[in-house]
Amino acid sequence: MSITAERRTEVIAEYATAANDTGSPEVQVAILSERITNLTEHLKIHAKDFHSRRGLLVLVGQRRSLLDYLKRKNAKRYEDLIGRLKLRR
Repeated sequence: MSITAERRTEVIAEYATAANDTGSPEVQVAILSERITNLTEHLKIHAKDFHSRRGLLVLVGQRRSLLDYLKRKNAKRYEDLIGRLKLRR
């Protein structure tokens, strides 16, 4: 259900903007998207797991806040990121 250390390293390497970048909005949104995908798959099997469902809603809210921040600061980076992650907006 959670993201493995190897997968986290892959996501960081893929979305990093600099060599040792782990905290940029792009990396944070990519990691949150990975966790959201994993939780969504978990909830397809365990439909009555309401504690995990609440956690999923919290993650979606965090991702939305980071995307709003990125859109305010740099619209080009925002557009590139949602294109790479294949998000609707």
